[in-house]
Amino acid sequence: MTNGPARRRWLQAAACSVLPACVLGSGPAAATLPEVIARLRGSVLPVGTYSPTDSPRFGFRGTCFVVGDGNLVATNFHVLPPAAETATGARLAVMAGRSGDLGQLRMATLVGSDRARDLALLRIDGPPLVPVALDGAGSAREGQSIALMGYPIGGALGFSPVTHRGIVASVTQIALQAPTAQQLDPRAISRLRGGNFEVLQLDATAYPGNSGGPVFDADSGVVLAVLNMVLVKSSRESALSQPTGISYAIPVRHLLALLAEQPAAAPR
Repeated sequence: MTNGPARRRWLQAAACSVLPACVLGSGPAAATLPEVIARLRGSVLPVGTYSPTDSPRFGFRGTCFVVGDGNLVATNFHVLPPAAETATGARLAVMAGRSGDLGQLRMATLVGSDRARDLALLRIDGPPLVPVALDGAGSAREGQSIALMGYPIGGALGFSPVTHRGIVASVTQIALQAPTAQQLDPRAISRLRGGNFEVLQLDATAYPGNSGGPVFDADSGVVLAVLNMVLVKSSRESALSQPTGISYAIPVRHLLALLAEQPAAAPR
């Protein structure tokens, strides 16, 4: 990657159009939550796999949201299918549009990941979508009103984004899971040396299908974090029947680091 004039111009454009809270010091103006939801719902999408021989052909795995140049989406790394599944011919796919038909499927490719923080960045085919605004200032604070959007029960009732409201209950530390010998690459070693990192503990109801979805400021819609996990009482099934209302999210600054690693988009 070079740091020439083209690269600098791309970063400046991304800062102004995608990361206003980071660079300009002020995000979108305050709005009502219904207005924020209406603005974001087209940018929060189901992610999964597509196989023409499966039934259904789209296999839902989680939630993602549009970032960067409009052809990138962010989600959790654990949402991605295992290698054995893609080896059978299934492809990563994102369902864009509200109709829920297969004509809206966009094929996707993994272009960046941070396994230690459970983040993945995918590039999708087709024309760009509307990206969300990301909070690069790290402004999340305890007691802040937030909302999260995603697909908590997948496509059981059709793919329509669902919003839950809550607060940031705590900004706390989380311990990194020790990698196996096979996972000890330079990046994993660097993460271990860095120690624990902060996550947001949310007083908000979320479900397994919400994984990878955005956590955003309820007044402005600026995305603060990526929903990562839900505290469950006993089993995955109990997360649906007996939700604890305690969820965790990865601060969006780690997603910004992944975005910064991406090459400048080619002119359209």
